[in-house]
Amino acid sequence: MSRAEQIVSGLARRQRAEKRFRAYGITAILLGMSFLVLLFTSIIANGYQAFTQTYIELPIYFDPEVIDPNGDRDPQALFSADYWKLVKTSMYQQFPQVSGRSGRREVTRIMSGGSAFDLRERVIENPDLIGTTQRVWLVADDDIDMLMKGYIDREVPEDERRLNDRMIGYVDTLDEAGIVERKFNTTFFTAGDSREPEQAGILGALMGSFLTLIVTLLLSFPIGVAAAIYLEEFAPRNRFIDLIEININNLAAVPSIIFGLLGLAIFINWFGMPRSTPVVGGLVLTLMTLPTIIIASRVSIQAVPPSIKEAALGVGASRMQAMFHHVLPIAMPGMLTGTIIGMAQALGESAPLLMIGMVAFIVEPPSGFTDPATALPVQIYLWSDSPERGFTERTSAAILVLLAFLVTMNATAVYLRKKIAKRF
Repeated sequence: MSRAEQIVSGLARRQRAEKRFRAYGITAILLGMSFLVLLFTSIIANGYQAFTQTYIELPIYFDPEVIDPNGDRDPQALFSADYWKLVKTSMYQQFPQVSGRSGRREVTRIMSGGSAFDLRERVIENPDLIGTTQRVWLVADDDIDMLMKGYIDREVPEDERRLNDRMIGYVDTLDEAGIVERKFNTTFFTAGDSREPEQAGILGALMGSFLTLIVTLLLSFPIGVAAAIYLEEFAPRNRFIDLIEININNLAAVPSIIFGLLGLAIFINWFGMPRSTPVVGGLVLTLMTLPTIIIASRVSIQAVPPSIKEAALGVGASRMQAMFHHVLPIAMPGMLTGTIIGMAQALGESAPLLMIGMVAFIVEPPSGFTDPATALPVQIYLWSDSPERGFTERTSAAILVLLAFLVTMNATAVYLRKKIAKRF
């Protein structure tokens, strides 16, 4: 084979290898996208119905003998009245043919226990309802909600499903009367956790995550930026500083649960701070996000053209003036991007928060940094461990909300970078 033929053969072989490599790359991308689409499809399919809830319209007689027997509109009496009795009375009127304790118990099982709290709130807001009859949409039990959403198979033998034939017949009767509807599930966004799926919401977890991230942002951003400025511009070059830089880079790869153990040992066991509070959670997440912010901030400072600082120094500016008046404003977009990415990482963490006790059952949303709280990832973890089908769809719905926040935060980082970046 001549030299020319060898060259042509080698060139063809390299081209075939290049085509194979590109095909491998495209295949890997398509495979990764396929798994991502499969993941999102599964989450959406399991969770989108959690944004609706089954309601039943009932004529409720706000009986004065039950709600306000003394007739003095005492707030304590209104609060402690037996509103569930009003719901039971209305349900008995819907099925007058049902008698016996077991039959009436099945009838009342159609309604959620949360309907009594709804009636209580209505009366407290408007005591004039006492003595009147109002048609009120009340939330149904989670089993009824699963039936209306098609998760309970009517063809399955009666002893293998949660609802017997009589209860399904009661629900069908109400549905035929036109008083059963699926409405937007406002409870999912306005209520805290509950042991009943139809009463459970993510407001407490959202507030806990929000307060925790505020503490994290207020601590991690100034400390991280200050540390990056010092290490990049003012720190002397010696072994001690090199050791610090190596440890910062190593800390960025430390598993997040280690930071939870550190927070448990220092903030709770040593300093005696309260468990399961946003302030402790924020401190732990600050430790976790600081390496990310420091590294991103240093890279942003290094990306600023040296001529900017040299020009400032050349006209008589001090090193601090050159840094804060010229270099820092240009590096700020990258710093903000790194900070938001670090905050997004902190928003999705659950392991360090589990270690400091933010796994508590929280019904009322926290109102301060020292109130007991949980976080959205921890709430998802708690619901995923429940065998109730209603919690399964709420788990997926909470994941969708968490993903929406993460996408929003990353989009904000991209927007800020493009909005305030200075081009040269």
